Amino acid sequence: MADADTRPNVLLVLTDQERYDCSARDGTVADTVETDTIDHLSATGMRFEHAFTPISICSSARASLLTGQFPHGHGMLNNCHEDDALQPNLPPNIPTFAAELDAAGYDCTYTGKWHVGRDQTPDDFGFSYLGGSDKHHDNIDDAFREYRAERGTPIGEAELEDVIYTGDEPRDDGDGTFVAAKTSIDVEETRAWFLAERTIDAIEAHADGDRDSPFFHRADFYGPHHPYVVPEPYASMYDPDEIEPPESYAETYAGKPQVQENYLDYRGVSGFDWDRWAEAIAKYWGFVTLIDDQFGRILDELDERGLTEETVVVHASDHGDFIGGHRQFNKGPLMYDDTYHIPLQVRWPGVTRSGTVCDAPVHLHDLAATFLDIGDVSIPETFDSRSLVPLLENGGDPDALATEWPNSTFAQYHGDEFGLYTQRMVRTDRYKYVYNGPGVDELYDLEADPAELQNLIDHPDYADERRELRTRLIEWMEETEDPNREWVPSVLRAAE
Repeated sequence: MADADTRPNVLLVLTDQERYDCSARDGTVADTVETDTIDHLSATGMRFEHAFTPISICSSARASLLTGQFPHGHGMLNNCHEDDALQPNLPPNIPTFAAELDAAGYDCTYTGKWHVGRDQTPDDFGFSYLGGSDKHHDNIDDAFREYRAERGTPIGEAELEDVIYTGDEPRDDGDGTFVAAKTSIDVEETRAWFLAERTIDAIEAHADGDRDSPFFHRADFYGPHHPYVVPEPYASMYDPDEIEPPESYAETYAGKPQVQENYLDYRGVSGFDWDRWAEAIAKYWGFVTLIDDQFGRILDELDERGLTEETVVVHASDHGDFIGGHRQFNKGPLMYDDTYHIPLQVRWPGVTRSGTVCDAPVHLHDLAATFLDIGDVSIPETFDSRSLVPLLENGGDPDALATEWPNSTFAQYHGDEFGLYTQRMVRTDRYKYVYNGPGVDELYDLEADPAELQNLIDHPDYADERRELRTRLIEWMEETEDPNREWVPSVLRAAE
């Protein structure tokens, strides 16, 4: 008889556009937003304080997570569903963590949002897709649409209140981008509840099936990405009158790239006052709590099935959301922490120490190498990611590792539906430098100016820091074979 496979199961819960500060537990808005499940995960596992997405746009970030590469490596530089997609599908021969795990004996399943390839599905990359998507960015199945029809509240027929659209004046006629609303449906009719239910079904199937092989299940929630549409009790859980503007709301855009101020009009929020932002934020926070509660139902299922002690649980987000930060909506060519700093919690029973906090800088796509390391699978040479397993094993201390852990994270941006816009970023614990191809560069002292309001790129007292960060960026571009490594370094060297 063959030896039983003792490798752990893995459950990845990925949210869509969730801000880091909602669950940071560091004296920010997390003291207001109720995230009991994520708090429990942090208390029983490890929370990463400095996790960052390699790019703040959905398809690109999700492709990086899948392939372990920065976007310029896998080539999906903007969203795949629009007509302007630079690459609508991932090249078929790029190694992915899911395909590697599948080949190594993991039973890989997937529920929820995909958004990585216009003509591809999770089934093309080693997963068995179990439903939960719809025609928003993906046309994988109509299960949720059918579910809602069976419950008597077809999609599109619910009553909406407190509706917010972008535009100079409050309106509910659909002329603009749909931002937020309260919906009349029950919690059991939300997509979040439905996706949790499909994930619970998957866990049940794994528990009742062949237990000789470990499982990897990925649950991708649609949210808290806009539109922030939530039912009661979540719609009125947070009082807009009690929400204070973030420090970055004082943004003037003085000394910043012109595109940032242009984006107020492009996104249709130049006419938003704080009262309207507060109403939208209240719905966003309600959406965060709604999803957190559904996440709790999933973890309860692991407990009930006796799988908690043998399952690694990971929560992360593809990127963040401005939702009023710097007076912006959604995301774009603005490399602020609002959209690049992401939540990341990992619980690995018997390995992670309860309540530990890791301050090592890590990338979202480091999870690709981490999953393979957990599964005792070799990490492909194509991966631009590092396994987090050594940090998980030693309590999150990068200084105690056998090899030096990088003290910087890097990111890039290439444009979305408004057109191309080249950006590169390097961030340390104190400083952030942003190279803006078409505009003025940016430099922020995050210790003195955590809201990133004052661009210090030309400040004489920061010349050494600017030079050092530019050198780091050049080295990273060369190491990762960034296609702009011939042009940008020469520009940066000339600027010094």
